[in-house]
Amino acid sequence: MYDVDAALEQVAAEVGLDDYGHPSFRDGLDVLAAGIGTARLNDIGVAAFDSTVRGALANRLKVTEWLRAHPADAGALPEVQIVVVGLSRTGTTALSHLLGADPHSRSLRQWEAQDSVPPPSADGYWSDSRYLAARDGGNMLELINPHFKAIHHDEPEDPVECAVPLSQHFASISLQNMFNVDGYADWLLSTDLTAAYDYHRQVLQVLQSRCPGPWQLKSPVHGYAMETVAAAYPEAVFVQTHRDPARCIASTLSLTECLSGTFTDHDFRSQIAREWPEWLATILDRIVDFRQAHGDDRFVDIAYQDLLADPIGCVRRIYERVGRQLTPEAEAAMERHRADHSQGRHGTHTYSLAEFGLERGPLDERLSRYLDRFDLPREPA
Repeated sequence: MYDVDAALEQVAAEVGLDDYGHPSFRDGLDVLAAGIGTARLNDIGVAAFDSTVRGALANRLKVTEWLRAHPADAGALPEVQIVVVGLSRTGTTALSHLLGADPHSRSLRQWEAQDSVPPPSADGYWSDSRYLAARDGGNMLELINPHFKAIHHDEPEDPVECAVPLSQHFASISLQNMFNVDGYADWLLSTDLTAAYDYHRQVLQVLQSRCPGPWQLKSPVHGYAMETVAAAYPEAVFVQTHRDPARCIASTLSLTECLSGTFTDHDFRSQIAREWPEWLATILDRIVDFRQAHGDDRFVDIAYQDLLADPIGCVRRIYERVGRQLTPEAEAAMERHRADHSQGRHGTHTYSLAEFGLERGPLDERLSRYLDRFDLPREPA
């Protein structure tokens, strides 16, 4: 059991503020705290969980206070043009990083998402002390678990998932990727995430106040709350990336085992294999439900194979849909990014369903609604 009240009091005293914003942030935090014993954390895990909680709370305090003190910023709605959704391991990261290379885009980066106040300025964005510290300070996870870099890696200049601000409301499945907490994912999938996305919007409002621009956002976690995301950002176009879901599930199980294994010495493989396929299938179900209810007008579909073969062409399709020009400057920046970020540069990620005692047949049956709607090439899984 984690002492939430003590953490709240101590972080408030350290920051010098006491307004954490909408109180529903405690719902997810209390579920995590009550079940953290089931995660069987090692010493690194205990420290990481406490640091994750305290970091999230501190940024909540600062974001809430900034908007209280700057009502004009609180009234400026973010211009969210693009939201990349789709199952994890379908190329969402590669696409978001490519879009983020456009100097005219506004992307969410780890250093500013975790420490948002004071907001970075447009002129001083790349000389901001927080970015320089992230660039020069090294990656702690990479030092502790060097194998994870071959699976997923974001440089400090790369866009990160919206899971970061959502985790500051303690409402993101990414927390389950890190800590195997019994009951948390079930709570998350059954709760109303409106307040979590209100906070997400507040983070964007702070960050754009001194460095404006049209946002491109990304995270598979958005698939859990499509109606809520659509209401929060009514002008946004959804970019759904597609790949053989059995292959994606195998990769995500491997990612989860590797990442969470940093923080526990217990073997959670059988539990991961039992729970995560259903949680991942739910993402696809909810996106299909949304598209059936509202049509496909807000969507651009990008196949993984097309993204590999012609990434700039995929970006051009997206830009045409949102009514935006792919400038020569942006295209050149994207080409430079591609040249510097070749696939597999950090090592090869090998994985299979068999490693987790799973077979394709039952997964395909569970995913039949998605597979019937989208004709995708099958891959070894």
